[in-house]
Amino acid sequence: MKKLLVLFALIALVLGSFTGCSSTPEETGPKTVKVGIAIYKFDDTFMTNYRTEMEAYLTGMNSDEVTYEVSITDGKNDQATQTEQIDNFIAQAYDVLIVNLVDLTAASTIIEKVKAADIPTVFINRQPSADDMKLWDKITYVGAKAEDSGTYQGEIAVDLWNAGGVDKNGDGVMQYVMLMGQEIHQDAALRTEYSIKKVEAEGIKVEKLFEERGNWDRVLGQEKTAAAIAQFGDKIEVVFGNNDDMALGAIEALKAAGMVVPVIGVDATAPALDAIAAGDLSGTVLNDSVGQAHTSVDKALALLAGETLEKEYWVPYVKVTPENYKDFQ
Repeated sequence: MKKLLVLFALIALVLGSFTGCSSTPEETGPKTVKVGIAIYKFDDTFMTNYRTEMEAYLTGMNSDEVTYEVSITDGKNDQATQTEQIDNFIAQAYDVLIVNLVDLTAASTIIEKVKAADIPTVFINRQPSADDMKLWDKITYVGAKAEDSGTYQGEIAVDLWNAGGVDKNGDGVMQYVMLMGQEIHQDAALRTEYSIKKVEAEGIKVEKLFEERGNWDRVLGQEKTAAAIAQFGDKIEVVFGNNDDMALGAIEALKAAGMVVPVIGVDATAPALDAIAAGDLSGTVLNDSVGQAHTSVDKALALLAGETLEKEYWVPYVKVTPENYKDFQ
C-alpha cells in the first residue's frame, strides 16, 4: 500500500511540474523584434529628423502582440566605427537593420556581413551601387531622386531671375557659388549638376565663380562662403547649397559681409523654414524625412516578414518657396 501511495505521489509531482511549465500567450507577453539603426552621424539636422521619426514610428506600432526594441547608433562619420556597430548588431542577433552608410565603398562588405547572418537590411539616404544591391535578395534601398532636388533648386533660381532680382550687374549671366556635400555621397554630385542644368535649360547663361565642398556642415558652409566673398565680393548673385545646413551657413557669412544674395538649399528643415519666413532663405526643397522614415520602416518589416521587394523605393521631393513654406512647418 505504501508503495502504491508513493507511486501516486510521484505521478502527481510529475504532472504538477508539467502544469507549472505551461503558460498562456498572455503570460509570455508580446514578441520582441530587435531593430538596429545605423546612422552615419548624429550631428546632421536631416538625419536627426529621419532617425527620430523612425524610432517614433516603430514604437508607435507596439501592441499586445509585438514590441519593437529599437537601437540607434552614431557612426560619427567614420566607417570603421559604423562597421563595428553593425558587427555588434549582428552579434546580438538583431532581427532587421536599417543602415545609413558612412562610406558607400563599404556597402559590399556590410552586405556580405548581414547576408552571412541572414539579417534583412534596408539602406537609406546613401545608395549602394547596382552591383552591390545584387549581392543578396533580402536588401533594399529607400531614398529620393537627387536629380529632382537639383532641378527644383534650378527652378527656384530661374523664378528669381525672371522676377528681376538676380542679375545685379546687368550682364545677362547668372554668377553663382556652389556649396557641395561630401564627395562620397551621390546626392552632392547630382544636386550640383541638375540645379545648373535646369538654369541653362531655361536659356540663362551661367558663370561658376566658386565651387567647394562644405560636406553638409553649417560651419563649413559659412567658412566656404566667406572665402567666396573674399574672392568675388559683389559679383556673387546666387548661392546654391546642396543642403540647408550649408545654405544657412552661407546666409551667416553673407550677413557678416553686409550682403544680400539669394540662397537656395535642400531639405526643408525647421531652421530653413524659419529662414524663409525671415526672408533670409530664398527657397529650399523638401527632402521628406517623415515619408522616407515610414517607408524605410515599412520595407524593413516587409523584408522581415519574408516579402520579396524591389531593389529601390523613391519618396518624392517638393519645391518649397516663400509662397508655400507654411504648408511644411
